[in-house]
Amino acid sequence: MDLAGKSVLVTGASSGIGLALVRQLDQRGCRVLAVARSIDNADVGGPHVRTLACDVSLRPNVDRMFDVARDALGGVDVLVCNAGFAYYGQIAAADWDAIERIYRLNVFSALYAALKMKELNADRPYRVVLTASAMSFLSVPGYALYASTKAALRGFATAYRYELAPGQRLHLVYPIATRTGFFDAAGTGTPVPWPSQSADTVARAIVHGLETDRDEIVPSRLFRFLNAVNRVLPCVHHVIAAWENRKLRTHRERHDHRSAGS
Repeated sequence: MDLAGKSVLVTGASSGIGLALVRQLDQRGCRVLAVARSIDNADVGGPHVRTLACDVSLRPNVDRMFDVARDALGGVDVLVCNAGFAYYGQIAAADWDAIERIYRLNVFSALYAALKMKELNADRPYRVVLTASAMSFLSVPGYALYASTKAALRGFATAYRYELAPGQRLHLVYPIATRTGFFDAAGTGTPVPWPSQSADTVARAIVHGLETDRDEIVPSRLFRFLNAVNRVLPCVHHVIAAWENRKLRTHRERHDHRSAGS
């Protein structure tokens, strides 16, 4: 796909992967609508970029986002559903609100936006990019809830691709832990899982994946290797999970200690 001149809608565009992606798309001459709740405070810049402050976890706001995109861009050739947040810790039955909140943004919003693209374009060619996670393959302790949302995107995409018309593509991105403020949002002192990479690395992989028509975009060569080895030797995941479980226990102990001290 030649991205030059294409109209692109990017959610979660105020920081991290979304912000890095908007900047790279702008450099390629794309017309971009950058969307995030706090986009007014983000340095997105660029002659081809317009912004929209919008909470896409709510269905009416997703509808409004597409209305604005039609007016601002004349349509949407590429949708990148990047908005999302992490949840770190041991999930409990009492955390119903947290479960609902993360699914509303990480899953419901992305799936609904993908369906809106079909509604908007009918049989016209278009692209949808969903930011999943390496954890949809190899999840680790502390991220059970988060990993389940990303696995849901993977399950949706695997089947929904068959329902698309010729020229319509659905791309899934599987970043490993990305070094941004994303994990800070999951809670103070949240440990970043191993391995990790930069937001620019993921953004470059997304652009390359669109340009080369790759349905599965895996920015980390190390993760590709670990995932392949794990298919033959499942003990690889057990070792990584045990390591991350120790980090979870340490994090929980520190949290309990701070709570007791307060």
